[in-house]
Amino acid sequence: MNLFIDIAYNSLIKHEEELCGDNVEIVKLEDSTIIVMADGLGSGVKANILSTLTTKIAATMLREGEDIYETVDTIVNTLPVCKVRNIAYSTFTILKIYNDGRVYAAEYDNPPLFIIRDNKHIDISKKELDINGKKVYVSEFTTRKGDVLTAVSDGVIHAGIGEILNLGWTWDNVRDYLERSCNTKKSAKNVSTDLIGICWDLYGKKPGDDTTVVSVKIRGPEYIDLFTGPPVNKGNDTFVIKQLMQGKGKKIICGGTAANIASRELRRKVKVNMDILYKDVPPTSTMIGIDLITEGVLTLSKALDKLKKCTQAYLKNDNIYNLDGNDGASLLSRMLVEDCTHLNLWVGKTVNLAHQNPDFPMDLNIKLNLIDELCDVMKKLGKTVKVNYV
Repeated sequence: MNLFIDIAYNSLIKHEEELCGDNVEIVKLEDSTIIVMADGLGSGVKANILSTLTTKIAATMLREGEDIYETVDTIVNTLPVCKVRNIAYSTFTILKIYNDGRVYAAEYDNPPLFIIRDNKHIDISKKELDINGKKVYVSEFTTRKGDVLTAVSDGVIHAGIGEILNLGWTWDNVRDYLERSCNTKKSAKNVSTDLIGICWDLYGKKPGDDTTVVSVKIRGPEYIDLFTGPPVNKGNDTFVIKQLMQGKGKKIICGGTAANIASRELRRKVKVNMDILYKDVPPTSTMIGIDLITEGVLTLSKALDKLKKCTQAYLKNDNIYNLDGNDGASLLSRMLVEDCTHLNLWVGKTVNLAHQNPDFPMDLNIKLNLIDELCDVMKKLGKTVKVNYV
């Protein structure tokens, strides 16, 4: 069985800088995923240009079939060396992860890769290559379901220097933290966001260096089927509900009409949850065999806002995404981030006239536009998305 490579990254921009000196490039291929993280020397525009150049060269060459040695050789020969400090203008970590779990890694002057398995860091053998006088460490290993790989720039291990910690967080401290925390984080986004949040606090919310965390969670496929909106032809109601219930994983319904269709076709009652009401989000409902039932357009719109925050890679203020609520929008967005690798949408194309009312707020857009946005955001989060219009 193929594994699902769940990838997420977050960065802190050095205090009083506009651009991040770290850069991440992710390339999805049919049989593998390429991840390149580069840390440009210094900060600001110059560092951003150098790290971007590094990631683009590496990702392009690997995508075109070049091996890691040739790729590293090209990067080393292309990037200049600082004449004052005699160090490279950009360091990097390269990962090529195949869908069957095989991993090829190359590390040049970045902190060593963290590999957490069963709540323990595992050591892997690395081969030292001398490429034009540069020491590059390459390794090959095989991951398995549940493993978490985390690559960081040196801003992570230096977090807290001159603020809370005298000598920074250190690599060993980060390893110990990941050993304790990874088992409670289901998605890669939770791992990267949690770790970058710790760095944010250690820096006293004024990062002394560009700081990047790239997390990879090796997961099995997890499917969600989501049904929203009535089909144009009522004769398709039975077909849609049958397809929904035959889905491989969890089942979500968004919209009162869609819930009523499911209730009628399945001959099951829908119960509105009136015990706890939320000011801005309509109540959820329950039905046997359905994991989540929410209101339609309003809840989808608010869930989409939360999901957009998840895609933000750069943190400039204390605005780390939060999906911890129990309202319909939080429950929906949390399931789509944490419990989903493959999203299968069943979208009825009947237009609800209420959504065309000019008195409605502008953010209550037409349902189909919301679905298009949802698909884009989910793809940015690395999910596989399929849309079925009925």
